[in-house]
Amino acid sequence: MVQGQSQEQTQVQIQTQTQQLLPQQLLVSRLVELPVADLEGRVQNELDENPALETETRDEADRLDDNSQSMDDEGHEERYDSVEQYAADRRADYASEDETPDYLLNLPSQRAAMEARPFSPGQGESFYDRLLAQAGEYDLTDKQRSIVEYLIGSLDSDGLLRKPLYAISDELAIYQNIDATEEEIEQCLQVLQSFEPAGIAARSLQECLLIQLRDSNRDPFFKELETNIISKNFEDFTHKRIDRLCMAYGQEKEVIAKAYDDLTRLNPRPGSALDDTVGQSGQQIMPDFVVREENDGTFCVSLNNGDVPELRVSRSFRESMEEYARNKNNLSRQQRDTYTYVKQRVDAAQNFINAIRQRNDTLMRTMRAIVDWQQQFFREGDETLLRPMILKDIAAKTGLDISTISRVSNSKYVDTDHGVFPLKFFFNNRFSAGKDGEDVSKAQLAGAIRQLIDAEDKQNPLSDEAIVEQLQAKGYDVARRTVAKYRTRMGIPVARLRK
Repeated sequence: MVQGQSQEQTQVQIQTQTQQLLPQQLLVSRLVELPVADLEGRVQNELDENPALETETRDEADRLDDNSQSMDDEGHEERYDSVEQYAADRRADYASEDETPDYLLNLPSQRAAMEARPFSPGQGESFYDRLLAQAGEYDLTDKQRSIVEYLIGSLDSDGLLRKPLYAISDELAIYQNIDATEEEIEQCLQVLQSFEPAGIAARSLQECLLIQLRDSNRDPFFKELETNIISKNFEDFTHKRIDRLCMAYGQEKEVIAKAYDDLTRLNPRPGSALDDTVGQSGQQIMPDFVVREENDGTFCVSLNNGDVPELRVSRSFRESMEEYARNKNNLSRQQRDTYTYVKQRVDAAQNFINAIRQRNDTLMRTMRAIVDWQQQFFREGDETLLRPMILKDIAAKTGLDISTISRVSNSKYVDTDHGVFPLKFFFNNRFSAGKDGEDVSKAQLAGAIRQLIDAEDKQNPLSDEAIVEQLQAKGYDVARRTVAKYRTRMGIPVARLRK
């Protein structure tokens, strides 16, 4: 006997919470990402699309310095006894302080203190821009291009990729909203590793040398021999065990010695070679911030607005909207449509102006927090003085979200007394190697190791154990394997090869 099964449909109400960005928040987040050079184009596009948005030209701001001559409504020249009088009269043209341009709220002397000073771009932009230009030569999807760009930004000063792919995958998801598997990132990394100079974006010294061998035009015999030495006998190579290599490959000592000499001519730091080839012919960059140390030891932080104009809501649009609003009950259908259009344009213009101001406020809060955190570096310009600092630190200091700090630090530069640096330069991981377990930055530890090696007796170079002893005397609690790892990362050979 077969029993029938009955089906019953029921409706269940479930309450869930989801976070959704409002249009204004989305606009602000997009503007925060833009460096000043791209912001100029974005503002111009908004001006072209919205007739209710107008510019307050820089010429009008400059009139403040000309003893304030202006024209009245009938075309007659108006004269003012002071800058303050002129500014007060011009401020009367605006409905509220929110709509008043900054130059009318700040006196010329205040503006002059915030002007960006001349700067000389450092080598940092050459490294990034040269690789970015090469990416344009490949047929990549938008997603692949974004991944390649992020990988370029993740390279260290040697041009090597020190982060594991799973970490890159997590960062892409968190900071760039890109869902990429390790396999997809690996494919993009292979593309990046085909860029010039050879060896760029390698994940280790061994891979760096293998990439250079792969792309070289060497004698086939020696190319195969040297590739086998690096891939199969890398430890023997790094320890200069010529006799063991002779036994492993059944070759005369002269042959192995020649192969070894060829391998030592490869570049363990392809990033530095890239900077050397570009030099000062690299494309000039525009810093988004200017930081200067004052005579009293404090720092003046200013935002570089470039050629971004002051914005205001069109007076004619605003007056039209007010006129329609006063006669709202007596409007024809066509007039009501016009009123709706005008109101939408005015609201959009004011929202854009507010978003620009919020962007500038977010950028300034972030930059001031970075300067406060890294005061020693901004004062001395010594990379080893960089304190450990991650996105979470600045987010906590400013009260902003980590994703916002990431957007601010992406593709932006700051002009300092010691050169122009990308904001990402100031973020570095912690390493518990100081006195009493104190956190120091990896840059500090690497700098300390490099200083010891640079100052060593070249006839009797320091072993890793000797470096550990000297570091411990300076308060760095590190192990020998840690010193060996950092030395290898910096492309510095073992002691016996530094003679």
